[in-house]
Amino acid sequence: MVTIFNLNPTFDFYDRSNLKSYNLDERMRYQLRCLDSLDVFTRKHCENVANLTVRICEYLHCNKNFTEYCTICAYLHDIGKLFIPPAVLQKPGKLTDEEYEIMKTHTTIGYDMCMKDEKLRPYAAGPIYHHEALNGTGYPKGLTKDDIPYEGQIIRVADEYDAITSKRQYKSHIGICETLQIMIENTKPGRIPPTEALNQMTKMAKLGKDNPIVVKALFKVVIDDISYEIYCTETYVHDLANELKRYEQMEKYREKMEKSKRDKDKEYYLNGIKALLTGQETLENYRDFHRQYSQIYENKKKAIATLYNEIKQIKKMKV
Repeated sequence: MVTIFNLNPTFDFYDRSNLKSYNLDERMRYQLRCLDSLDVFTRKHCENVANLTVRICEYLHCNKNFTEYCTICAYLHDIGKLFIPPAVLQKPGKLTDEEYEIMKTHTTIGYDMCMKDEKLRPYAAGPIYHHEALNGTGYPKGLTKDDIPYEGQIIRVADEYDAITSKRQYKSHIGICETLQIMIENTKPGRIPPTEALNQMTKMAKLGKDNPIVVKALFKVVIDDISYEIYCTETYVHDLANELKRYEQMEKYREKMEKSKRDKDKEYYLNGIKALLTGQETLENYRDFHRQYSQIYENKKKAIATLYNEIKQIKKMKV
């Protein structure tokens, strides 16, 4: 049995030393390369879900062994899509009921692939459980809370979030706050399948599809991502500000040059402008660069304000 809760050093999925211990043999790497060649969206999605999973596990205080195990399960969760017909997997529009049933088989196909491979067998939980829902409305088995392993509950949340926020060939992008609101709704009780026994319906009626504890951890991961984006953007804005100061100095030199009466003074200020030119800038076009940098600077400042507001909105959301 895998121990879940324990405070251990942070686990970095992408650290080279950790990757060596993943049992990712050449056969598996070849399978994942095939996945990439068939559907770039799915390959990128698998990487994103693994990245989200490792960080959710950290906020859930999972130990290093479980985090590593859960992350590999997440990386493999959609491997069954290797055998979904491209006409279904890459369909630009909404799937028909029949196509959706075909798509759903990627869970059992992925499970069978893992079980037939000695090195992948320990991670078969990723493919088979990531679409199960706590209230029994998921697939392939319609399991309920007590029967869904914790790794399946975690990967489901990471999978849903990335699937909604990522641009796909069949849908447009949905904003982060809108996505998180959907995730909140998925933690709330919903319709119970009519095939459930009455006592089971009563029990499951109190549950949503997603584990609210896992969703709360996802919120923290999302805030971290936005905070990092703010940091990167603010760093860029700082660099832009320095560039704008350079252009402002050039404009001061130009103004003084145009006001100067003596050729000697004009030459002095002209050389000052030339000394500040960089890259592809010339005396004729540097003002165009100045205008472009000024516009980018203002846009980035607005973007930072939007990101701060986004964090504020997320913190107000209640799971």
